[in-house]
Amino acid sequence: MRVGLLFGSFNPIHVGHLILANYMATNTTLDAVWLVVSPQNPFKPSSSLLHEFDRLHMVRLAIADNTDLGVTDIEFRMPKPSYTIDSLTYLQERYPTYQFALIMGEDNLVTFPKWKNHEQILEFHEILVYPRPGSGKVPDVLKNHPKITVVPAPLLDISATFIRQCLKEGKSTRYLLPEAVLDYIQIKKLYL
Repeated sequence: MRVGLLFGSFNPIHVGHLILANYMATNTTLDAVWLVVSPQNPFKPSSSLLHEFDRLHMVRLAIADNTDLGVTDIEFRMPKPSYTIDSLTYLQERYPTYQFALIMGEDNLVTFPKWKNHEQILEFHEILVYPRPGSGKVPDVLKNHPKITVVPAPLLDISATFIRQCLKEGKSTRYLLPEAVLDYIQIKKLYL
């Protein structure tokens, strides 16, 4: 089984994440896409992050009716900040017959050489890259790498930061968030 891993804080998960994950699951050689909820990104401050279990629950609500998508909380039990190589190693040990591929934006590919053990990731895992306009120059060594495939996935220019700001200001987020996620946010009075 070939599983694509889309890492993120999902703070909150929105339709842009879902469109990308679904596209990768149904328009590539992947059998499924798992959303990996990260408790803390090593490259981002964690001060604005909602509790990890709330973010995990919102992802579960968002993908409940899609059998091509899954979610994992494996990074919750790992030292923080968690690094992609450690998560991949853990998953490969837990699911030895699965083949895991990373899904990342072109902006992450630009900084990929700074990742912990990035050479080992490339040695054992394929990377599916979706375009991100204005993301910067991809290092030459990665441009034509045999393990890196650029996938022309449709993108929406929506950010979780923008959504959190809308929620804080009491503005509508209709059509930006799945209805079940918005209901959960409103019931729990999150992001206010």
